[in-house]
Amino acid sequence: MSLMKDILTAPEDLAIACRDAREAAGLSVVALAARSGRARTLVHRLEAGGDVTVSALLDLLRALNLGLRLEPLAPPTLDEVRARFGAEEDGHG
Repeated sequence: MSLMKDILTAPEDLAIACRDAREAAGLSVVALAARSGRARTLVHRLEAGGDVTVSALLDLLRALNLGLRLEPLAPPTLDEVRARFGAEEDGHG
């Protein structure tokens, strides 16, 4: 997943993107928690796709030097659907 290109629409997408950004920054969970002023359990919860508050999410993103942008969704392309769900060979697609 590329942080700069993909539109995140599911908690799992956000979890992967945040974990990837943390690892790319060379930060441990403990270091990100300290930098954001939040508990490490919050970082674990976010990276597991769990619920966090908006303020906690923004604190973690800020600590990663990331921001949040809202934009309209477009229907996924066939390639995006295949990448997300895989091409099944069951005779229906």
